[in-house]
Amino acid sequence: MDIVSACLCGINCKYDGKNNLNTALMERVMRGELLPVCPEVLGGLSIPRVPCEIKDGRVYTRDGRDVTEEFYLGAKKTLEIARAAGAKRAFLKQRSPSCGCGKVYDGNFSGKIVPGDGITAALLKQNGIEVITEEDL
Repeated sequence: MDIVSACLCGINCKYDGKNNLNTALMERVMRGELLPVCPEVLGGLSIPRVPCEIKDGRVYTRDGRDVTEEFYLGAKKTLEIARAAGAKRAFLKQRSPSCGCGKVYDGNFSGKIVPGDGITAALLKQNGIEVITEEDL
């Protein structure tokens, strides 16, 4: 079973307490084809939480707190879940500091997009799991 960002399935786990519902992915969860995960929550971050971005290889909240360790913990737990589920693919939320694949925010909270991967997406890719964003569907 492959994994999917929980926010894409209608689970209110985004930083603002909302979701990024993608109906097609939610239907696949309902059919038992995908397992929802939220790396940020798995790493111990709250819902809601202060927005975070990656800068110089570290993850910071908008108010300057370093939450890199929480992001790595969530990524490791997500990888463990993916392995336990036998996942070959992960459907992840684009531009997220956890799940972004190929595109993330620049770390200045300016709304600017730059090339790069989120912490979880990078770890999954390093471990042979294909990462697909909702924009790739």
